[in-house]
Amino acid sequence: MGISRLNSAQLSDELFQKFSKLVYDTAGIYLHEGKKSLLQARLNKRLRATGIKSYEEYYKYLTNPSNFGEFIHFLDVISTNLTYFFREYQHFDFLEKVALPEITSKKLKDGDRRIRMWSAGCSTGEEPYSIAMCVLTFFEKNTQKVKWDFKILATDISTRVLQTAIKGIYSEDRVKKVPPAMKNRFFIKIVQNGEKVYQVSEELKKVVTFRRLNLKDRYPFKGPFEVIFCRNVMIYFDKPTQGELIRRMTSYLAPGGYFFVGHSESLAGLNHGLKYVMPAIYQKP
Repeated sequence: MGISRLNSAQLSDELFQKFSKLVYDTAGIYLHEGKKSLLQARLNKRLRATGIKSYEEYYKYLTNPSNFGEFIHFLDVISTNLTYFFREYQHFDFLEKVALPEITSKKLKDGDRRIRMWSAGCSTGEEPYSIAMCVLTFFEKNTQKVKWDFKILATDISTRVLQTAIKGIYSEDRVKKVPPAMKNRFFIKIVQNGEKVYQVSEELKKVVTFRRLNLKDRYPFKGPFEVIFCRNVMIYFDKPTQGELIRRMTSYLAPGGYFFVGHSESLAGLNHGLKYVMPAIYQKP
């Protein structure tokens, strides 16, 4: 079967189940039957890129341990990434008006200047850079005389999106919701391929570290984090995996720390031990 005929070939139910199980077992992402056409379209991309002529041949290639590099590319195309700066703005408003005053007040009383935050499933970087802008602006307005040791860890399973995040160059439509004062302070306007784009400043890049991480793997850090953003990530997992991941992630959350999920997500029905604060925001007792 030639590559040109792939679009007319159908992914069999048996092979769909095999690919689905592979994705679930390794990344925890649940591909239900309704995702079959999506999976087939994503598979076609990798078959064209590799020159492999059938789904069955590709599955054999993918499950060969010596082809781990291709497995990373496969996960890259499976994960969907759509975001922009200050998405779900209510979270950043809460961070500025409630969470940061609490955190910094407690830290100053304890003589502690270290603040760590984690953006899990950071995609192309808009979320962690938005958090950084919010926190640095808060410091400047409220604690000018204090030198904070502030860092954000930003992780994603996709190497493709992390490459974009590290470059930190965004089209005009992605920065539309950035407040004007922040846009002037934290972005540099440049022209790239004849198009006006925005590059994040070195000030932001200094406080954000990007790393590849499969949330089901061992976490190579100790924490604790004062804030964890894990938004629009849980929708890819079934309930048992959600519960397991929430418990693991929040074990790295400091007492009193905040955990943010997407507005389309809820922790209802999960055993997590967090206190509900408001829709999509929880706190560790």
